[in-house]
Amino acid sequence: MANLLTLGRILLIVPFVALFLTDAAWNMNAALAVFIIAALTDLLDGRIARARGEVTALGAALDPLADKLLVAAALILLARNGVIEGLNVIAVILIILREILVSGLREAVARGGGALAVTGLAKWKTAAQMIAACLLLAAAPNGVAGDGIGSLAAGFLWLAAVLTFWTGADYALKAARFLREGGGKGTSS
Repeated sequence: MANLLTLGRILLIVPFVALFLTDAAWNMNAALAVFIIAALTDLLDGRIARARGEVTALGAALDPLADKLLVAAALILLARNGVIEGLNVIAVILIILREILVSGLREAVARGGGALAVTGLAKWKTAAQMIAACLLLAAAPNGVAGDGIGSLAAGFLWLAAVLTFWTGADYALKAARFLREGGGKGTSS
């Protein structure tokens, strides 16, 4: 059940993108609604997995991937339509590059027989990214709140970027320590 919710979050990216790109006065509110539903599945899948004893390697791999895909899709689209502009684009680049870096580090550590467990701060990072995306969608043209919350949305984007950088640095240090201490001997890409 939990893995189905996670897969559902990934699949919801398709209607989210389609609604975002639709040329209609209601498109941004519909895209925001789909994004919120997808984000809520992130709260549910882990709780359901733990409650039912369904914690699996597949779920542990898919859950953070689903989060990364959903957030990246939203941030790229918001930068594309100018809601995220200027120096705020740096926050988007930082977030996306960190997510790619950590995914690669997880793979390298896993090849060496280790794991980079999700930290509590990384969960807050994901929440901040999703809240920032929701606020930015609400602040977009045709969004439910309009530009009136643009500063708040940008502030959350930078909070997410700082948490993203911080947790990325933490994972990079842990991965480097593991790999330097002999993890991954005999592996190659």
